Amino acid sequence: MSANGAVDRAGADDGRADPVAGTDPEEAGLTLRERKKRRTRQRISGEASRLFVERGFEQVTVAEVARAAEVSAMTVFNYFPRKEDLFLDRVPEAAGMLVRAVRDREPDETPLAALRRLATGLVASGHPLTRVGEGFGRFWRTVLDSPALRARGREVLEELEELLAVELGRAAGAPPDDPESRVAAALIAAGWRAAYATAVRRQLDGDPAEAVAVEQAAVLERTFDALERALPVLAGPGERR
Repeated sequence: MSANGAVDRAGADDGRADPVAGTDPEEAGLTLRERKKRRTRQRISGEASRLFVERGFEQVTVAEVARAAEVSAMTVFNYFPRKEDLFLDRVPEAAGMLVRAVRDREPDETPLAALRRLATGLVASGHPLTRVGEGFGRFWRTVLDSPALRARGREVLEELEELLAVELGRAAGAPPDDPESRVAAALIAAGWRAAYATAVRRQLDGDPAEAVAVEQAAVLERTFDALERALPVLAGPGERR
């Protein structure tokens, strides 16, 4: 049986929980169908990233990615509607984290405190979204060398900022177009982005990964200290001043 056939057949599973425990903790609780789809998505993105890093984003076609991942081009587009999203494949994960941080925060925790806990926790745990070190520099060089990836990156930041504005407004009991929530989201996004950009620049300059990681954590703490002083509107529902 071809690899394509194996992938296509994953959609025919009955959706029952997979009785075999996986080694990836993120797969815990997923059905067999969901597990297969997740692994197919990872394989496609992994092959795409390898090709993009080796040859450059613009020099690789979706058809080549499909061949490397042993799926059809249609399957690639089913998982990734845009070629750029093959490389920026963790955007949905980042969006989900932002939403859950605000919605699922502790009863006495402000939205900004919850976002601070998320940001610093990602760095402390070495999460792939923030981890510096092996592969980090190659990833960002690929992005910076590609006009298409840079453009998509700017769109992603705008999308995440919009999502955050809506969540902050909901947390404050304000309407979706609440101006204070939008200003707050813009400031948080700008501060978080600046802290991350500092780590990117240092890594690309060749600074040791350990030193970059330490500074990244310190810069984030200072950034959120400043945001707390600047954004009393995030004191919590019903506590705006």
